[in-house]
Amino acid sequence: MTLAEDTKRITSRFELTDDELNRGVKEFLQQMHDGLEKDGTSLSQIPSYVTSIPNGTEKGLCLAADLGGTNFRVCSVNFNGDTTFKLTYTKVTIPKELMFAKTAGQLFAFLAKQIEEYLELHHSEHYAAIIRKRQTSSNLEGFEDEQIFQLGFTFSFPVQQVGINRGKLIRWTKGFDIPDAVGKDVCVLLQQEIDKLKLPVRVAALVNDTVSTLMARSYTSPGKTKTLLGAIFGTGTNGAYVEKLANIHKPIEGEYDKSSGEMVINTEWGSFDNQLNFLPTTPYDQELNKSTPNPGTHMYEKHVSGMFLGELTRLAIVDMLQNPNTLLFRDKNSSVNNWTSNTAISGESPVLAVWGLESAILSVAAADNTPDLSVLRQQLEEVLHIHAPSLDDAQAFKEVAGSVVRRAARLSAIPLAAIMIHCGALNDGTDEPIDIGVDGSVIEHYPFYRHMVYEGLRAIKEIGTKGADRVRIGITKDGSGVGAALIALVSDKTTLVDTDL
Repeated sequence: MTLAEDTKRITSRFELTDDELNRGVKEFLQQMHDGLEKDGTSLSQIPSYVTSIPNGTEKGLCLAADLGGTNFRVCSVNFNGDTTFKLTYTKVTIPKELMFAKTAGQLFAFLAKQIEEYLELHHSEHYAAIIRKRQTSSNLEGFEDEQIFQLGFTFSFPVQQVGINRGKLIRWTKGFDIPDAVGKDVCVLLQQEIDKLKLPVRVAALVNDTVSTLMARSYTSPGKTKTLLGAIFGTGTNGAYVEKLANIHKPIEGEYDKSSGEMVINTEWGSFDNQLNFLPTTPYDQELNKSTPNPGTHMYEKHVSGMFLGELTRLAIVDMLQNPNTLLFRDKNSSVNNWTSNTAISGESPVLAVWGLESAILSVAAADNTPDLSVLRQQLEEVLHIHAPSLDDAQAFKEVAGSVVRRAARLSAIPLAAIMIHCGALNDGTDEPIDIGVDGSVIEHYPFYRHMVYEGLRAIKEIGTKGADRVRIGITKDGSGVGAALIALVSDKTTLVDTDL
């Protein structure tokens, strides 16, 4: 078997036909419906308690904190009321040991400390008197009427939300595992640690990053078109959209404003089709699933998100390396090497280590259009420790990686199409844009990813070329921070967080 033939054997496994795409949309629509009817379904369809969508005229200054994965961001956003804003932020990496902390308090104390340091750095002059007063006081009584920061907390993990600033952690994802926090109110956990530091900050809103992305896009979106949904395609993937309250048949706990007749729904679509009724499953998907901390859950995310694309590619490459009839990364394929060169893969190569292949190199492979793939070959040598890779080797790697990402992009079209169909966005009798806000490293940085998503949309019968041409997918910069601050801005500022767990 030639290298080209073996490459085709691998890439064909990641092909997703138009018929499969259409079947996926039908399955997503059914699971959307199920999630609006009752709890405990694959597609959680979590009410966000956000019932007011920005229109670009909002004014004010708010804080936002964003725990979206391995990083924690604190920012302040000043909204000018004309779709523009000024954002200042700091970002720190979560220490590995805190991702597996023994108690929830250890992680949330770290988060509160970052908020304190941010205030000292960016707002100490304006709030110095309040901070000093709080730090010298034995209790917080009497401070309720002070001008304090409203904070929107973007917490990108599944929670059972029971109010605009109340929500209990359902489970950890993205490599976190702190059992002590599961079942506890994450706003309370953060507020307790903020109060210990006597900071002039109130956790006013709990927001998922996709809800934040939707809100931020709604504020900044050009023209009068309302934003239909916000989506994340990065380390993880998820989406949120605006649903009619009349379509939400399961009970919604707590109080919320019903006047708009709408509420933003956090789909938690990373868990779409955990039953594998539709999702294409290669041997590499099966092996990857077994190696994760949560086998059998978040199955859609494991096919689509950046956290997993590198490992899927690695598993496929290892399959080729184990094929005795294929000479991948071996000297016979190195036709351009001189007589002193011997193509070989180091025993220390990340390709041979479970979870060793970073997804970033997939973007390098896609972007390299040089005749001899010199950029990719340099990365294969320097990053993956493959000595003197040939053009054929690099081409095989490029095609395998490209097939993994192309499948992910086409799969990404499924929830976008399903939500458009569910909400009747194509049946409004106009040719106005259907606005979608997106964020995340994969859709922002992987070459032609959005092009492949559009390609998937065109293949879906209810969308077609005409419908896809109406879709406007816009990158929402700093979406999680800006959106969370917006929600904090419009939330009830008289609501205090009850710090009793």
